[in-house]
Amino acid sequence: MREKANKETEIIGKNKIFFEEIDSTQIKAKELAEEKSVENGTIIITDNQVKGIGTHDRKWYTSKAKNLTFTIIIYPKCTIQKLNTLTIDIAKVLTNSIYTLYNYELGIKKPNDIIYNGRKMGGILTQITSKGDKIKYLLIGIGFNVNQTEFNEEVRNIATSMKTEFEKEFNREEILNEFLYEFEKYLLEKGII
Repeated sequence: MREKANKETEIIGKNKIFFEEIDSTQIKAKELAEEKSVENGTIIITDNQVKGIGTHDRKWYTSKAKNLTFTIIIYPKCTIQKLNTLTIDIAKVLTNSIYTLYNYELGIKKPNDIIYNGRKMGGILTQITSKGDKIKYLLIGIGFNVNQTEFNEEVRNIATSMKTEFEKEFNREEILNEFLYEFEKYLLEKGII
């Protein structure tokens, strides 16, 4: 088992902006990125997202103080072409982080879903704003069902969580920290930040 302690990032997640409740971390992150009022790697994170956005403008449901719901703001120093595999790579980093921490193997349904037993446990929403070939900013929204056990009727048959599947409570901060540490390593290796 790898050492879990002392995993600190240099850029990603150094600045965290927490909201007890917010409409959407993605929308708030977009506002801040447009204003250029926050540093590279800032995370907008909430305990309760009431109008979460999934892919194709679908709604992302979450239970209060049960899951991980956040958006990372990045000002990349690379071209758009370098981000071709970004969404699937983020999914790999997240599933690898869970394996590192708990030895559980989650699956990936391309292009952006984290799954287990055929049900959706998480989703990734990447949005790039650019001018020509130059990227102004990149937003990475992640919703990951950690300790939620009740789901509304619309998603009850297709959604799941870590707690539902593995029948125990998980530390959301531990998962977030592992993911951020591994994700920053990936971004640095690829020359994105």
